[in-house]
Amino acid sequence: MKPMVTNLLCVFEFYSNETGHSKNLQLTEISQEAMNQYSELLQPVKVIARQAGDAIMKFYQGHYCIEQKSDNSPVTEADVAAHEVISKALAELTPGWPVLSEESEVVDFEERSQWQRYWLVDPLDGTREFIKCNGEFTVNIALIENHRSVLGVIQVPVSGDCYSAVTGGGATIEATGQNPRPIQSRRWDGSSSITIAGSRSQRMPVFYQFLDFFDNYRVLSLGSSLKSCYVAQGRADIYARFGPTSEWDTGAAQCILEEAGGGLTDMSLRPLLYNTKDSLLNPPFLSVGDPRHNWRDCIPDKFSI
Repeated sequence: MKPMVTNLLCVFEFYSNETGHSKNLQLTEISQEAMNQYSELLQPVKVIARQAGDAIMKFYQGHYCIEQKSDNSPVTEADVAAHEVISKALAELTPGWPVLSEESEVVDFEERSQWQRYWLVDPLDGTREFIKCNGEFTVNIALIENHRSVLGVIQVPVSGDCYSAVTGGGATIEATGQNPRPIQSRRWDGSSSITIAGSRSQRMPVFYQFLDFFDNYRVLSLGSSLKSCYVAQGRADIYARFGPTSEWDTGAAQCILEEAGGGLTDMSLRPLLYNTKDSLLNPPFLSVGDPRHNWRDCIPDKFSI
């Protein structure tokens, strides 16, 4: 497990898609008191994630309505049911803290930009996998403070596995009826066989260009944030996402990956930040087990920065 740290202070340079200019974003320190508070919240949030998973399972392999969103992604009654469970429970757990969910109403950046701390939720990540009944969908809950993910919980409703982490406290996996076990990502020396997590439902041509950088690889096809969880657990070395995702897709996974010794970064290997702009879309990103490796050498030219 990673040692506790007393405080963190970072300054990031990030690129604004809206203005086309880089600017510095100073991130204030995270105190020991704040980290203790995150740790106290972790167990209640894990309970909430399980309750949301139970709500989802009531619809699994049954009959339910499916609608299409404006971006052509599906949403089901299970998504909405999980959203309602999580939103209500988080409001009771931390009154006054905003909750930004994939299934909540759009919040203008003018309002969001005033948030110092908020919950970032994907109540059912991997709706396509849910519809296919392959079990590869998750409940994602993250706590964002000052643009960083400081707490992450990912519940897998079908298996009952729960991945979780808080800043400075390490990452764990907890199987149903068992105690949490620490997890750690693995190192890659650049020459041995590499395991690459890939999307089961959304493969872009650039993904195959990415594979060409490796001589000896195995592709592990998965849905939802399980791909990043497998990297955090040392079951895969990298997951490269070149297509569009939203901030609620990565918030929980980022904290878990970082606390497991890995990282979730943009294509310049800078950690993703949250709530910094009007759009909630992520840039293309990498989930890596070994952040010391120069993964830039494996990025297709179109995505190199």
